[in-house]
Parts: sequence; C-alpha cells; structure tokens
Amino acid sequence: MKGISYSRYGGPEVLEYGEVRDPKVGPDTVLVKVRAAAVNPVDWKCREGHLDGILDTVFPVVPGWDVCGVVVRPGASVTEFSVGDEVIGYVREDFLSRGTFAEYVAAPVRTLARKPRNLTWEEAAGLPLVGLTAYQVLVKALQVKRGETVLVHAAAGGVGSIAVQLARHLGARVIGTAGEANHDFVRSLGGEPVTYGDGLAERVRGLAPEGVDAVFDTIGGDTLKTSANLLAPEGRLVSIADPAAVDYGGRYHFVRPDAEDLARLAELAEQDVVSVHVSETYPLERAADAHRSNQGGRTRGKIVVTVDWEAETEPVGW
Repeated sequence: MKGISYSRYGGPEVLEYGEVRDPKVGPDTVLVKVRAAAVNPVDWKCREGHLDGILDTVFPVVPGWDVCGVVVRPGASVTEFSVGDEVIGYVREDFLSRGTFAEYVAAPVRTLARKPRNLTWEEAAGLPLVGLTAYQVLVKALQVKRGETVLVHAAAGGVGSIAVQLARHLGARVIGTAGEANHDFVRSLGGEPVTYGDGLAERVRGLAPEGVDAVFDTIGGDTLKTSANLLAPEGRLVSIADPAAVDYGGRYHFVRPDAEDLARLAELAEQDVVSVHVSETYPLERAADAHRSNQGGRTRGKIVVTVDWEAETEPVGW
C-alpha cells in the first residue's frame, strides 16, 4: 500500500511517500481504509526524535495517530465493528512504527469509536487526539464544575479550541489566550480572549481579579509559571506540555486511547456541543508540507491529510 514513512529522525524532508508494509490484522484489531488523518504537534516531535527517551522506535515509521475511515476487515474476535462501519480513532501504540498516514491502518478496537454522522471525513479525523486530550483534562483531571472560571492556553489551536467548547458545555466561564488575529474565533467558541506575551498575568487578573479555578496549560515553560500564580485558592492546574507542572502543585497529562471517552466525544459532536475547525487540508503525498505548516505554530484548529480513494488499490491478499 501507499503511505508516508521516515527511516531516520529529522525535519520534514525525511518524510517519504511510497510503498510501505501492509498492516497485519490481529484478533482484536480492525483494518481501516483511511479517508483522512490529522496532523498533531506530537507527530513532528516524534519525527524529530524528541520522544525517543520514552517511546521505542522501529524504523521505518509511518507517522500519525489520528484517523477517520471505513472498516474493511474486522479481526477474528472483534464484535464491536463490522465491514462498512465508519470510524474515528486515536491509534497510538506504546512504540513508534505503525501510524495512520497510509491507505490502510490496523487499529485496535480500544482506540476506535463510530464516526459522528454530522462531521465530514476531515473534521472527524481532527477530533480524536485533541478531543480526548480536552475531555480527559477537563472532566477527569481538573474536574471542572459549573460556575468555575477556567484559563485555557492556545485557545484557538487544536486542543484549545475543543477545550473552550467543552468547558463551556460543563458550565464554566472560559478565558482563552490567543493571538489577536484569533480573538474573534475564540469568542465564537464561547471564550473570552486575552493576548499572549508580556502583561498576560495583568490581563487575566483584569478579567478574574480573584484568580481562576482551573488552568489548562498547553504551552509550558514561563507560561506554566505565570499560570500557577493566577490560580485562586484551591485552584487546579494541568499541563499537557510540561511535566514541571508537578513542581507547582499541578499534574502532567499525556492523552490515552479510550474507546468510551471517544464515543462520548462523538456523541457531543453529533449534539453540536463541539465542532472541529479544519484550517488546511493536504493530499497524503504532501504530508511533509502539512508537517511544516503545523510546526509553524500558528494553526487555527486542525490540519488534515486526505487519501484519494479513487487512486488506490487494495493490497494483494485482502
């Protein structure tokens, strides 16, 4: 089958489009014919070797953890899905090798849920990783309650834009950091935008003089330190970017595949509680350009790669 792969760590130039090994379908996996796969910052961080200390790598690596597609072959013991089911998945294993930037992926059932019927293929592909991250942080780690004030960093980005919507659904007031060009977008999601940079603490204090009840940090570093100082008494802090959150009495969270959480997100999408903004799409063969765009750090919502079904053929033996 055709796909994207890299055989060494490096920049976007190490990504190659061509033949990659066919996935094997185990007893508790399903073969998914890929329609779209989203790009996440963790993808290029893996490609550059930044996660080498925590994840084994088996080269060549097919990148990508997000996927949306159609089940074409269930594993022998799979009862959850049938041929023709439209699914979404956060298909992360505990090592780097078999990703979603290809024509097909063998996905464990624990990573999948049914695709929201009201989302396009591209929108649905952009939901799993960012949606699970936002859901697990807000609902499980921060335990956000109605009437609380939540500070969400990078509120116009992939994770942040979903977090704003989910926090509002939970009944919270949301203050979201964003560049001025994205302030109207953050407002459209239900958040109150504040600008990054010098004076951030004063701007947040101007909106929440008593401090905020919860901080959802997606940046780390100095932003994490500033955020800790903005907490109200008994306030909570969770970072997905910096393990140093524990030094400030907070928690570090790395999103986990969870079929139940993903199914709940799909329900919320079908109820129009959360939507996915797709800012750019690229054909699979231009995945390197998609990585470059995402790595620029100015993405509003999601960047997605798509697979041309008309051009592909099924691998021999399937």
